[in-house]
Amino acid sequence: MQAADFFTLPTSLATFSTHFSPTVEPWDWIKQIVVAFAANPAVTERPVVPPGVHIEGSVYLHPTVKLPHAATIIGPVWIGARTEIRPGAYIRGNVIVGEDCVLGNACEFKNCLLMDRVQVPHFNYVGDSILGSDSHLGAGVVCSNFRLDQKPVLVRLPDRDVETGLRKFGAIIGEKAEVGCNAVLMPGTLLGRRSLVMPLTPFGGYLPDNMMARDRPSMSQVPRRD
Repeated sequence: MQAADFFTLPTSLATFSTHFSPTVEPWDWIKQIVVAFAANPAVTERPVVPPGVHIEGSVYLHPTVKLPHAATIIGPVWIGARTEIRPGAYIRGNVIVGEDCVLGNACEFKNCLLMDRVQVPHFNYVGDSILGSDSHLGAGVVCSNFRLDQKPVLVRLPDRDVETGLRKFGAIIGEKAEVGCNAVLMPGTLLGRRSLVMPLTPFGGYLPDNMMARDRPSMSQVPRRD
């Protein structure tokens, strides 16, 4: 299993491409976020900042980024063209975001990479996670990143458990994957391309491409139908 099975780094993030190999395990990208910033410090550049937007540290905002009247952005942060940051967003370090994304109202982001056209619009927590292009989180979705027993996070595949070496690891979300409102993704969740987690569903483990998870013991995974 490798990162290329879930997503392709878009050209908008080419600055960081040497740090995100398509052939490594996808959770290795989480480890590389800090490394990428160390090698490519975020140049402090930004559009006109409204008085209610608090910025500290090394923060790059493309001039076309849309800023709200109130938000907190703590570097290092790098946010690409035409991305919209909505009121109350809390972006707190080691966050890389591509083009045309939505960082929504009252959402928190920490140590994560969002590729192009990612939609995280309402009341979400995204920590220690990678979101592929065109993925979407419904309102209230939480990427839980820390085990209650505080042990290192495992990836639970159908045939084996894989040690990641990470104490904090949220989710790997493939391109065009969808997560419904108020679903909770357990630490170490992997969602394949175009997979779907239904609303109000707690899900952990691995959901393959084009599959749907729902909160019914007899129908935990079924093919996605559009």
